[in-house]
Amino acid sequence: MRKKTVFAAALVVTAGLTLSACGSGDDSAKSPVADVSAQANRPATVLDRPYTKPNLVLTDTHGKKYDLREQTKGRPTLIYFGYTHCPDVCPLTMSNIAIAKKKLPKADQDKLQVVFVTTDPERDTPAELAKWLPSAGDPSFTGLTGDFPTIQAGARQMGIGIDPPKKEKDGTVVSMHGAQVIAFSPKTDAGYVLYGEDTTADDYAKDLPKIIRGENP
Repeated sequence: MRKKTVFAAALVVTAGLTLSACGSGDDSAKSPVADVSAQANRPATVLDRPYTKPNLVLTDTHGKKYDLREQTKGRPTLIYFGYTHCPDVCPLTMSNIAIAKKKLPKADQDKLQVVFVTTDPERDTPAELAKWLPSAGDPSFTGLTGDFPTIQAGARQMGIGIDPPKKEKDGTVVSMHGAQVIAFSPKTDAGYVLYGEDTTADDYAKDLPKIIRGENP
């Protein structure tokens, strides 16, 4: 596969790591701008300098401790930060991944780990995540919650910025967060592929077999 490292691609990735309401907020999270490789017209951005899997110990939907590094070690893993009250981007992202996952052979479905980390832990309790994830995505998806500073620090380790949930004038609570999905290799446990919020179910379906093998999409 022919790849090229270009400044324009770096700008695209940097822009994607800013925040919006349920989409993308601050630019305190820096991406590896100088070392981003992308294939033109592809949803996946392959990182020349992969992210280290964050050292996160949170609580899963069963109320049990979940060590992200230990429990996803050696497994192809997609990680996404979002919240259950998100009106659009978060449920769409989970749905797209779920649709793509169902197209995989059963053996590959069993290998793939999809981890959803809430950016709104006050409202997203283990019970709330357990109720939301099967309807928004797939019952096999792992939902994690915990204290906000820990979650925010973990997101920043992957270049994703999130802000504390904020109540708007109309009473709604908005969580500002980066909308990227990071794919981690089963070979290196490094986050080497980044997907933006415009990635479709078909895009994921094309790439997941290679992600599961630890190859570049």
